[in-house]
Amino acid sequence: MDHLTDFRAQKDAFFLEDHHSPLTAEQKQSFEGLQYFDDNPELRIEVDLERFDPVDHVQIQTNTGAVQTYERFGRFRFMVAGEEAELTVFRNDHGYFLPFADALAGKETYGAGRYLEPEEIGDDRLVVDFNLAYNPYCAYNENWSCPITPPENRISLPIRAGEKNFI
Repeated sequence: MDHLTDFRAQKDAFFLEDHHSPLTAEQKQSFEGLQYFDDNPELRIEVDLERFDPVDHVQIQTNTGAVQTYERFGRFRFMVAGEEAELTVFRNDHGYFLPFADALAGKETYGAGRYLEPEEIGDDRLVVDFNLAYNPYCAYNENWSCPITPPENRISLPIRAGEKNFI
């Protein structure tokens, strides 16, 4: 079993069995696993991060009306199917945070966007693996509070990788 397949199987098991799962008891009764796009190696990319100077502290509103504070840390550019896109990376005490909404949001993927935690691999270099993109917990259960994707991270290109809409 490859790393991505194993990761997805573990996530399904967590959602079904763990008491920290975002699923309600009723949802667990019919849960047959999350839906994903096929692995897309072209959307596992290494990027150069252009840091913002100075770094701004921003308040990102959540779906419940609360706010969370992040550093608006930097941005990167990348190619999707021959077209350039740009996303902003945020950071807090837990590390890097990349909320994004693409052209598939509200159709094939969660309407408010998906999340990633890019991995630092060197000075201002990150691995951004869109195959690991996931829905926030509020996509499954409205009782969870989730940051709303900022306008600057809403792109018009489709990212056909990672988790699909929860049905």
